[in-house]
Amino acid sequence: MSYPVAIAVSSVQAALNDSQWDALIIVASSFTAVPELQSEINAASAIDSRIGKETVLLLSAKAPGQRLILAATGPLDRDYDDVRSFYDAAKQGISQAKAAGAKAPALYVIAPDSDAYQYAAEVAYLGACQALWQPLEGREACGETMLEPVTHIGVIGVSEHQAGYMQAVEAGKRLARDLCGTEPERMAPRRFADYCVEAFAGTAVQVSVETNVDTLQKDYPLLMAVARSSLQVDRHKPAVIRLEYHGEGEIEQTLLFAGKGLVYDTGGADLKTGGAMAGMSRDKGGAAAVAGFIKTVALLKTKGIRIIAEIGAVRNSIGSDAFVPDEIITSHAGVRVRIGNTDAEGRLVLADLLSHLREDAKTAVNPKLFSIATLTGHAARAVGPYSALVENAAARRVGLSADLALVGDLWADPSEISRSRREDFSFIKGRSSADDLLSCNNAPSSVTPRGHQFPMAFLVAAAGLDQHALNTAQPIPYCHIDIAGSGVDGGDWQHSKPSAAPVAALAAYYCL
Repeated sequence: MSYPVAIAVSSVQAALNDSQWDALIIVASSFTAVPELQSEINAASAIDSRIGKETVLLLSAKAPGQRLILAATGPLDRDYDDVRSFYDAAKQGISQAKAAGAKAPALYVIAPDSDAYQYAAEVAYLGACQALWQPLEGREACGETMLEPVTHIGVIGVSEHQAGYMQAVEAGKRLARDLCGTEPERMAPRRFADYCVEAFAGTAVQVSVETNVDTLQKDYPLLMAVARSSLQVDRHKPAVIRLEYHGEGEIEQTLLFAGKGLVYDTGGADLKTGGAMAGMSRDKGGAAAVAGFIKTVALLKTKGIRIIAEIGAVRNSIGSDAFVPDEIITSHAGVRVRIGNTDAEGRLVLADLLSHLREDAKTAVNPKLFSIATLTGHAARAVGPYSALVENAAARRVGLSADLALVGDLWADPSEISRSRREDFSFIKGRSSADDLLSCNNAPSSVTPRGHQFPMAFLVAAAGLDQHALNTAQPIPYCHIDIAGSGVDGGDWQHSKPSAAPVAALAAYYCL
C-alpha cells in the first residue's frame, strides 16, 4: 500500500535547483509574491485572465520539468472562508501535474498569516493525496505504478517533522479509503479483517479477530441478528475485529472506538429499492475511519495514550433467515430491543460493540468513548458535507466535541456539533412491557425530526451507557460521529472517493 512520500523542501529556490522534482505547484489566492518566477507569472497573466481564478499549467524554463502549475484558492478573507480552499486547490493542482506527466512535483503553499491557515501546507499535501488515490481493486488489476505514478511530493517550507506527521496521517487516510471504498466481495467481512491484520503487521497494534459464530451469537446478539441471513454464505459470515494500541510512557487517557463495518447493506427484510442499494458497499466507512486513525497513531508512535477499538464487519443480507421488524432481541447489555426496521442495522451492530467497550472503559484511565458510522441520511441532510458530532452530557462537560470541531476546522476535516435531548430518549423508549427499546421508526431518517440525534440515544440505552451518565458514580464521555454526509467527496456514495473523515481531525486532536 503505497502513497506519495512527503519530503520537506527548504525553499522555492531549493526546489528549482533540485532535479528530483519535475513540476512546481503553487497554491495561493494571489501569485504576486513569488520573486523567483514573478516575471514569468506576470507575462502569463498579461495574456491569460484565468490566472488567479482557476488552475493553470504553464510552460516555464525555470520550473522543475518546465511545468509550472498555478492553483488558485480564491478569496481567503471572508467570514466563511477556511483552509479547505487550499485542500481543494491542491487537488486541482496535483491532477494537472499528473495529467501532464509529473511523478515528483514540488508543492509551494502561500497562506495568510492567520491561525486559521497555520496548517495550510499540510492540508494541501493531504488534498493532493486525496486526488491521487485510486481504488484498491483498480490498483490490484492494473498496478499501482500505472494508476498512481506520483511517488513523491516535495512540500516547501515544512520541517522534516511536519513532513513525517502529514505522511502518517495520509497513511491512515489511505487505509481508511481502501477499506471503505472497496467493493463488497473484495472486502467481505473476513477479507476486511485480513486487510486490517496486514495493515497493522509490524506495528505496536495488536489485532484479534473473532469469527466463531457460536461465540458471536453469545457475545454480540444484536450484531448477529443483522448477520443472520449472511450465515448461509461462508464468505459473507461476520467478524469482530479488535485493535489495541498501548503507547509508551504513562497512560494519560484511553480512547475507545466502535466502528460500523457494514460491508454491504441491502436493507435486509426492509429491502432498499428504487436504486437506493447502490453505494452500500461504502456503509463500512466508520469502521474504516477507526482503523485509519489507529494506523496513523501507530506510525507516529504516540505516547501516553491507549486505544481499544472494536469493528463489526457484517453483511446485512436478504434471505429466508433474515431478521424482521417486530422481533425482540436482547442486547449484550441485557436490554430488550424491538426491531422497528431492518434497514436501521448499523445502530444494532454498534450497540453491542459499545457494550463491550463500556466494560473496558470501567477500568481505563481517563476514558473517552466514540462510535463512528455512516449511520443516517438525516446527518447528510442536516449538516451537508460535515461530520455530525452528537455527544452526551459527560462529553459536553469536558468540551470533547467543541475541541474536536475546532481542530477539524484547521485540518480541512470539519464537523457540526449536536447533542442528545429528552425527546430522543422518549422516541426510542419501549412501547410495551415486552420490550425496553424501539430501534427506530419506519420513516426515512432524512424526514424524521432529530433523525441523526435519536439514534445516539438508542446507542446509549442499548449499550448500557445510561449507567455512566454525567451524574453517576462513573460518567463516561461519549461522542457519536455520523459521517453519512462527510464520508465521500461530493456525496456520490457509489462512485465518489471516500474522504476518510474524521481521521485527520482525530489525529490532530490526539497526536499533535
